[in-house]
Amino acid sequence: MTSEKKFIYEVEAAKEATDGKPSIGPVYRSTLAKNGFPDPIDGIHSCWDIFRTAVEKYPNNRMLGQREIVNEKAGKYEWKTYKEVYDIVIKLGNSLRSCGFEEGGKCGIYGANCPEWIISMEACNAHGLYCVPLYDTLGAGAVEFIISHAEVAIAFVEENKIPELFKTCPNSTKYMKTVVSFGGVKPEQKEEAEKLGLVIHAWDEFLKAKVTNMSFQLKRKVTYARLCILAEPKGVLISNESIVTITTGVMHFLQSVNESLTEKDVYISYLPLAHVFDLAIEECIIQVGGSIGFWRGDVKLLIEDLGELKPSIFCAVPRVLDRVYTGLQQKLSVGGFFKKKVFDVAFSYKFGNMKKGQSHVAAAPFCDKLVFNKVKQGLGGNVRIILSGAAPLASHIESFLRVVACCHVLQGYGLTESCAGTFVTFPDDLDMLGTVGPPVPNVDIRLESVPDMEYDALGSTPRGEICIRGKTLFSGYHKREDLTKEVLIDGWFHTGDVGEWQPDGSMKIIDRKKNIFKLAQGEYVAVESLENVYGQVDAIDSVWVYGNSFESFLIAVVNPTQRTLESWAVENGVDGDFNSICQNAKAKAFILGELVKAGRERKLKGFEIIRAVHLEPVAFDIERDLLTPTYKKKRPQLLKYYQNVIDEIYNAAKEGQGSGQ
Repeated sequence: MTSEKKFIYEVEAAKEATDGKPSIGPVYRSTLAKNGFPDPIDGIHSCWDIFRTAVEKYPNNRMLGQREIVNEKAGKYEWKTYKEVYDIVIKLGNSLRSCGFEEGGKCGIYGANCPEWIISMEACNAHGLYCVPLYDTLGAGAVEFIISHAEVAIAFVEENKIPELFKTCPNSTKYMKTVVSFGGVKPEQKEEAEKLGLVIHAWDEFLKAKVTNMSFQLKRKVTYARLCILAEPKGVLISNESIVTITTGVMHFLQSVNESLTEKDVYISYLPLAHVFDLAIEECIIQVGGSIGFWRGDVKLLIEDLGELKPSIFCAVPRVLDRVYTGLQQKLSVGGFFKKKVFDVAFSYKFGNMKKGQSHVAAAPFCDKLVFNKVKQGLGGNVRIILSGAAPLASHIESFLRVVACCHVLQGYGLTESCAGTFVTFPDDLDMLGTVGPPVPNVDIRLESVPDMEYDALGSTPRGEICIRGKTLFSGYHKREDLTKEVLIDGWFHTGDVGEWQPDGSMKIIDRKKNIFKLAQGEYVAVESLENVYGQVDAIDSVWVYGNSFESFLIAVVNPTQRTLESWAVENGVDGDFNSICQNAKAKAFILGELVKAGRERKLKGFEIIRAVHLEPVAFDIERDLLTPTYKKKRPQLLKYYQNVIDEIYNAAKEGQGSGQ
């Protein structure tokens, strides 16, 4: 089996099941690491070193850019050089220390991506403070939890998020004593902060804080092991070593496929910096002296920002690429028969040549120039790499973009716990469509059998839970030693994701061991928790909530309470027996309405609200293998049993044929 695998090689033998433990597949490593894992650059031991050395090498390069807004209209990007950013970072760090914030302190950053976000992070890095990103999409309740759980003492906050931050008080002020706005502070906000026991500063005011000890300006030696980021809400502890290791792996991979990052690269920062995926890529850009331009925070304006910035590197989650794909399809459908015919012929010709092994550049340059150039220009005209992560990218969208975007389209896999990068596909290798590619060149990977789900790591087609070993891994969960011990065993991180090795050494994600999964936009869904909420609705006996990483919303199969539904039918003039009532569109809309009401009353997030339902008159049972003997749901079996129903629900919901299908 080892000889068949083109992109990985075996470094440790498999282990048969023993003493009740599941069998374990061989340990594999990327062939790019045949001579050992790549070493970090000399002198770089931390995120601070990445930035500091970039300033020394590229002081006059553009580093952070933002569009100038004049009379509410966006103009050109205005840039700060590496040296200019460094000078602000030094001032900010001095202010932090002068206000009493010491090494090991927790600093929250709350707001959309902007230059001040990065500057605040670098100031934390310079003085050994832990950076605690606060998701700007979360409400006050979640922010309050993070501040309290992480014991955040100072928070940098986007100006328009100040009211939301104040809502976390007084509970959060047990730890949080200081707030610094990225912009200004209104007089009434000063007064409110004082009443809440907070000290609040405008950005410019804080930078001018009196420095009591000029030794703060000395460059600090930050060690590998020191923690750098505390990623909430799970409390993932990420060390400097993890980030330095992943950036080294990314650089080595890109160099190996002749796509090295350089100081000429431009990156658009729009994916939340609170996610380690975007943060790790930005560290790579900083390391080579590249430029980072920030979007305006509105997805509707993203294409316009791309056109102005003209980035060369574009990272995305599948939902963004799905919108790009849908938009292109809509333009084709209204462009007339002739244009669509020309497009289809050009697509088939180029795709055919790429399947024969030709690179996207050589496959059809004539078609690129005359047919696909508009797509390229729509992304700014300079994109050479699109990297998709956070959730699976549908194969038909990946193959489509590989042809029409005139650039490399790569799909990766990683978790916060593995510092975002674990697998990545290779450029111009269509055999990897539908997979997340081989491992990056600084981790070991093995599969562990999952007997309950009938996944065998030693089978002819190896399947099992993906386990990761390497220096990219997190240090543990903050204040959760029990959870840390559950997932970190003998140096191996158990991801909970089920993978299948492909013959060439690529990995395909096929399932989730635990009942937590991501939707297409990258949001995690804890399905059992949702079922507990929806299960309290009087009109239903049981509910199975379903979603997957190719869809952006949840659906459900519901066992309605017969008496309640029949009573509703009488009151609303719906005839028929219980089975036929369950097929009635009005009945489905009624049950869906009750579920949505319950979700909103419990203040579930938008992506946690069920969008469509199927009413099942026959209760889930053991006889059909849908429940365990202890009446727990057997999710893989439920999926198999209701697969056709699920497909119909999603298709109907997308087509707008009523919300309660």
